Amino acid sequence: MRFWTQRAVCPRLSVAARSTGLTRPPDTLVADVVLDGHAEVGEGPTWDPLRQRLWWVDIPLGAIHRFDPTNGRDHVVYAGQPVSAVAIRQRGGLVLAVRDGFAVLDNGQLRMVASVEAERTENRMNDGKVDPGGRFWAGTMAFDMTPGAGALYRLHEDYRVATVLSGLTISNGIDWSPDGQTMYFIDSARGSVTAFSYNGQTGAIKEPETLIVISPDEGMPDGMTVDSAGFLWVAVWAGAAVRRYSPDGALVGEVRLPVSQVTSCAFGGPTLRDLYITTASTGLSPVQRAEQPHAGALFRVRPGVVGRQPNLCQV
Repeated sequence: MRFWTQRAVCPRLSVAARSTGLTRPPDTLVADVVLDGHAEVGEGPTWDPLRQRLWWVDIPLGAIHRFDPTNGRDHVVYAGQPVSAVAIRQRGGLVLAVRDGFAVLDNGQLRMVASVEAERTENRMNDGKVDPGGRFWAGTMAFDMTPGAGALYRLHEDYRVATVLSGLTISNGIDWSPDGQTMYFIDSARGSVTAFSYNGQTGAIKEPETLIVISPDEGMPDGMTVDSAGFLWVAVWAGAAVRRYSPDGALVGEVRLPVSQVTSCAFGGPTLRDLYITTASTGLSPVQRAEQPHAGALFRVRPGVVGRQPNLCQV
């Protein structure tokens, strides 16, 4: 595995918001570039409270980034296969969602701990996050986005993997309410955020209810996070925005970006007041890349609310 360092640049962005045909939310902000990394598919931002760093990945490159906000440096290690999500491990190191399942990265060594759909070469793991009980959840999707080919899995402390949902197309953003009673989940192809009743002891979910719907002409929901007040921040792929929704699903705020493919977001910083946003450059035409020179960059905005410490993985 190879490491290198980059210096971030932090220009002030002043790009006009793209019209969605909707009334703009009352609270509209614009994000700044903190690292112009030109990622193919930047994803999985996760704040590390132990190191005070932000982890994020570039999925197809298998690149695991560690960004230092104090000096703008970005250290990278390659896993040798696609990596789609990062979890901070309680006992040290990281737990990763890699192409064929779950792996632990510790002291520079990558070790597979559980295989998922290893026989399905047309599939890969996608977004994931740790639940309040320390279990790592991550889902799958087909490389060609075949409808119904994906599923959502839960990794337990003993490396046991449970299938939670099946028949998904693009298993994506996931998070939990501050009181631990509700799990929010996105299947991007459905254009919606679903709320489930969540059992913190067992990890079981039930009673799905559609909370948020984003129409295709507005974009597609991707990754998300939940702040300390229980509001949902949803990245909108092809929508050039991160939207803030109340716990009852009302759109109350928006962060605009000068790039169309917004993938995920996470709160970080010493006081958890900075919202970091990942983006992608994959699939853009030469004209689109010229129009969006910061596609694939890591962005940051301070929205005036506080996030939550990430759950540590017990694996």
